[in-house]
Amino acid sequence: MSAPLHGLVLTGGRSRRMASDKALLAYAGETQLDRAVRLLKAQGISAWVSVRPDQVDEPARARHPQIVDAHVDAGPSAGILAALAAQPAAAWLVLACDLPFLDEATLAHLIAHRDPARLATGFRSAHDGLPEPLCAIYEPAARAPLEAAVAAGKTCPRRFLRHSEVALLDLPRPEVLDNVNTPEERRSAAAALGGATVTRPVRVQYFALLREQAGRSEETVDTNAATPGELLDQLRARHPFTLPREMLKVAVNGDFAGWDRPLAAGDAVVFIPPVAGG
Repeated sequence: MSAPLHGLVLTGGRSRRMASDKALLAYAGETQLDRAVRLLKAQGISAWVSVRPDQVDEPARARHPQIVDAHVDAGPSAGILAALAAQPAAAWLVLACDLPFLDEATLAHLIAHRDPARLATGFRSAHDGLPEPLCAIYEPAARAPLEAAVAAGKTCPRRFLRHSEVALLDLPRPEVLDNVNTPEERRSAAAALGGATVTRPVRVQYFALLREQAGRSEETVDTNAATPGELLDQLRARHPFTLPREMLKVAVNGDFAGWDRPLAAGDAVVFIPPVAGG
């Protein structure tokens, strides 16, 4: 008898190349995190979000059931192991949060061809034929060998699948698991998907040096930025801001916020530079 199947969205990455939280990037008005959860639920399975300990209270993640990483510096394997440990009798359909081309049909195909007798079921990459580890079903039996691999410093989940007994399927569409890691790739994905440039009005206020450099104390902008960090990057194209993000604070609707807080239409955003004193 097959183990029950749950869904896990991996959101614990640092998004260094994107310089913005990939889970919160929006395509067609929906964040990648919410879209991944929706795709899993459409298959009739429960969806959990894999987070680092410091992400537990992040608003977008806090809206979903969470599983917190227990391993440090183990990459995606940390999230997979945490899920397998949280419910040892369950199998997990694991998804990366940066797959904007993934669709319901692909997940349905994966589930329909699941092989519970193997450690995992996944797809062959359309680019190199190697296993795709971040859209795959991990069976309960995968826990022990994956723990051993991580303990030996072998944290790459693709390497784990390459050296394990797994079932590999051909992708229904070659591009369906293309991920998006950089701003350039995001722009290309948005153009390919269409309708991804939905904008909304946001009121922005500036103080001190930022007010001088913007030439105004406030403005209302139509933006497709999903977070204050993305909004600031877009505003730099309008205004000659010189202060790096690390020297600024941001508030949304009167409350201090993180750079990855989701933005909504009508939000009031304030960028606050260092206060001179002496």
